[in-house]
Amino acid sequence: MNLLADESVDRPIVDRLRAESHDVLYIADRKPGMSDISVLASAKESQVLLVTGDKDFGELVFRQGLVDSGVVLLRLAGLSSETKSRIVVEVLRDHGNEMLNAFSVISPASIRIRHRI
Repeated sequence: MNLLADESVDRPIVDRLRAESHDVLYIADRKPGMSDISVLASAKESQVLLVTGDKDFGELVFRQGLVDSGVVLLRLAGLSSETKSRIVVEVLRDHGNEMLNAFSVISPASIRIRHRI
């Protein structure tokens, strides 16, 4: 799967996704400090799923109505890097295609996928 990881995503998650054959562009490596609006626009332009830990993207997508190709918000605070990485890889393996053109939230106990009409 083609992904754009915001700089709020832990590097071990990015490394694990890459090890699992996902194509991941990582903002922290390419353009640290990039604005959220620019990150969202870049993901849309590249037609990739945006993975982030920054809940401001929900504001941009739902309240400001900015269009995207899919956002996955990680709400995994307090877990080890290994556990976070495992959860993200498993969820993307099982639900990645459903997350395209949707706003999804991954938390330790649930996955929410909300498609916009």
